[in-house]
Amino acid sequence: MPTAPEDRPRRVTVVPGGPVLVEGPVELELPDGTTVRSDRFVVAVCACRRSRRYPFCDTSHRRTRRA
Repeated sequence: MPTAPEDRPRRVTVVPGGPVLVEGPVELELPDGTTVRSDRFVVAVCACRRSRRYPFCDTSHRRTRRA
């Protein structure tokens, strides 16, 4: 039975039409090989690539027009 936070699985939540929420802290490796880190307790990772703060979500996915 897990007792310490590092002993339990990290929770990842996929938000339909939105970001991927990851329990932090996290370190992300980008396609170009660079890494970025966030020490927040929940990190919103951009899934739509519209974010000006990519790879982190800035809610740009909310500003799309729907036909």
